[in-house]
Amino acid sequence: MPVPVVDAHTHLDACGAKAPDEVSTMVDRAAAAGVTRVITVADDLAAARFAAEAATWDDRVFAAVAIHPTRTAAFSDADRAEIERLAARPRVVAVGETGLDYYWDYSPPAAQQEAFRWHIDLAKRIGKPLMIHCRDAYEDVLRILAEEDAPAPVVFHCFSGDAEIARRALAAGSVLSFAGTVTFRNAAALREAAVLTPAEALLVETDAPFLTPHPFRGRPNEPYCAAYTVAGLAELRGAELAELAAAVGANAERIFRLPPL
Repeated sequence: MPVPVVDAHTHLDACGAKAPDEVSTMVDRAAAAGVTRVITVADDLAAARFAAEAATWDDRVFAAVAIHPTRTAAFSDADRAEIERLAARPRVVAVGETGLDYYWDYSPPAAQQEAFRWHIDLAKRIGKPLMIHCRDAYEDVLRILAEEDAPAPVVFHCFSGDAEIARRALAAGSVLSFAGTVTFRNAAALREAAVLTPAEALLVETDAPFLTPHPFRGRPNEPYCAAYTVAGLAELRGAELAELAAAVGANAERIFRLPPL
């Protein structure tokens, strides 16, 4: 990258980096590609504990904590209390990933929606951004965000909607984060959404170890691959690489209140 960028959503533990030296080695590889900071994100309680701790091992690592919607069938008061404690830590920069997932039949919709509303309230109470997971549930996600007067900013992680959904989310003040799927030539609707997203409402992520961008599609993903997604987005949007990289880096700093390099 001509200027540093941030991987706005990754899972270092799922990538195999579970100890301090492993985390630093993985972030070193990312930094060599110009991806100088990462946000490692939780999907269950164990991952939340890891993410909050990993963010203290390396100054380039930050965290987001929540219970993934597919894991909310049994979301206890004790779980809520621990997520709230972890979310309050200074290097935890967002509440996420939370939201709704109607693709997988792991948690009943009612349980998902109750947990989603709780996470929205938590983000409002602690004053941190909300990181959304949404799969086959955009209508309900947008409705609940409006009903709960969700905090700004709301980040749609790994945005997968079409142009219409993008316009509605952007109109509500949300930010769209694009993963490697936006580099796939057959993702026409998603690529259209990426083109219409204003530069100031754009983030880039890996969601590693999943969704590896072109030209490494199908191989394991890591934070360094965010550089390929930025490059793919610049080409898609007809933008100068340095200009787009500077925009997505500045957006991440602003939205997650990251300290300057």
